[in-house]
Amino acid sequence: MTVTGWRRLLATAALALAVSSAASRAADAQGGPGAPPAPLPRGFQLDLADSAAPARAIFQAAIDTATEPAAKAAAQRAMAMSFAFGGDCANTVRYETPVIAYWATREQADPGNAFYQEGEIADEAARVCLDAGDLAAAERWYRRGYELGVKEPAPATHPRSLWEFRLAHALGRIAARRGDTAEARRQIAAARRALDGDSAMAAQQERFFPYLVGYVALYTGDLATAEAQLTRATALRGNERDPFVRCLLAMVYERQGRKNAADVAYRQAYDLATGHNPPAAFVRPYVRRKLGLP
Repeated sequence: MTVTGWRRLLATAALALAVSSAASRAADAQGGPGAPPAPLPRGFQLDLADSAAPARAIFQAAIDTATEPAAKAAAQRAMAMSFAFGGDCANTVRYETPVIAYWATREQADPGNAFYQEGEIADEAARVCLDAGDLAAAERWYRRGYELGVKEPAPATHPRSLWEFRLAHALGRIAARRGDTAEARRQIAAARRALDGDSAMAAQQERFFPYLVGYVALYTGDLATAEAQLTRATALRGNERDPFVRCLLAMVYERQGRKNAADVAYRQAYDLATGHNPPAAFVRPYVRRKLGLP
């Protein structure tokens, strides 16, 4: 796992531990260890099963009863992702904003992680908005993620080049969705420069480059390049189980008129989309509609 991946995992674990600790104290007050565990995972499964209302009731209860800031932030982030499954950019942003505020309170105690998490969560909201088609909001929040991430003080755990790559990657996808091929290509070149200028960062992020090139090609009508680059992307180490890239490849097959290949790839993407995160939030409902799944 990459350093960035470990950072994300540790941050998620820390929030989950806070939720679990709060739930344990509540259980002790209500009769000891036999009381139910923290309910967030049940909400995750409900969202994956297209049962948003009961999922959000669970998350709202966790928000309302949280006794620690980290536990409340974990529940708010879960609620944000629940709205992401509904393609709701505005409410995703609404619930991600206080999570960013939580991490701002951790800047002095944990600067090597807090600033990264602020940028990460802003980017998370931006991606939901992009997938939902709100390109203006997506650009605004991706730029905000860059601004937050590069505030990390020296010695920085996450280099500026990482945020430069991420912003160029995002702006390239946004430009493609706007039909601005020239701008998309400029951003591809900027992303390539960021990778070439920092080999350590590139060792972790290179696998996301063909995804960018393939995404831009898909949305600007170059299906041959899209197929080649997205096929390459799905084969790279770390991308094998990425449902979003596989879904993009299915879109390519569909536009090429290859229905059987598209249906297989859509089903593969759906089966891989088991997280409570932006890729699954897009893939599950999108493929459910495409294939008429229950």
